Parts: sequence; C-alpha cells; structure tokens
Amino acid sequence: MENASKALIIAGAILLAILLISLGIMIYNQAQDTVSDSGMDQAAVTAFNNQFLKYEGDIKGTMAKSMIQEVLATNAESANNDNIQVTVNSEDSPITSNITNTNTYNVELEYDTASGRVKNILLTTSSGASVDVTDETT
Repeated sequence: MENASKALIIAGAILLAILLISLGIMIYNQAQDTVSDSGMDQAAVTAFNNQFLKYEGDIKGTMAKSMIQEVLATNAESANNDNIQVTVNSEDSPITSNITNTNTYNVELEYDTASGRVKNILLTTSSGASVDVTDETT
C-alpha cells in the first residue's frame, strides 16, 4: 500500500511538471508572435494582393480603368483603417481620363520588401511608354 501511494505522488508530480513546461512553452510562443507581428498576417497580405493580381499582364483599357478605380477604393478604405496606400506609376490619386478603352496596356506589380504587399502598379502602353495618370487640373 505504501508503494502505491508513493507511485501516485510521483505520477502527480510528473503530470504537474509536464503542465508547467507546457504552460511555459505556450507563453513563450505567444510572446514570439507579439514580437514578430508586422501589422498584417500572411492571409491578409495575400487577400490584399489578390485584388490586384487579376490585372497583372496585358489588359485592355477598360480593365485598366477598373484597376485604377479599385486602387482608389482601396486607398480610401485604407486611409480610414491601416494607412496602406497603393500607387499607380507612383501617383497616390491616379485618374482614368488618359486611358483609351480599346488600347492594350501592360501592368506590373511592385511589392514592398518588408511586408510583401503590393505598393506600386506600373501601367505602361503596349509599346512600353508610361501612362500619364496625373490630374493636371490641380
């Protein structure tokens, strides 16, 4: 009987030690996640980038106009939330008036090296010339 009670005490001590070690590992992992948090997790970066990936490559003018409208909508939404701005040819507020619906344009995405999200969209004509997306009225 004495051996059985000692065995139960030892087993309880082992379970308690395992519990404390597991708790320590869990706290360590949570601290690591907090330290390495970059503001956007990978799923959010992928979702953010996917809205622009469909425009990459050669597109018609109507799609280029749609892309610019999507950039403007994303920038307006981001200004209220997390201040993530996307530019088109390095312009914060691109316009669509210089884009012809029937022309073909090439779209290349530039990514931020730190976060991996789209930061700039290069819009060029099929001949390689940059498209003017600036608003000359201001």
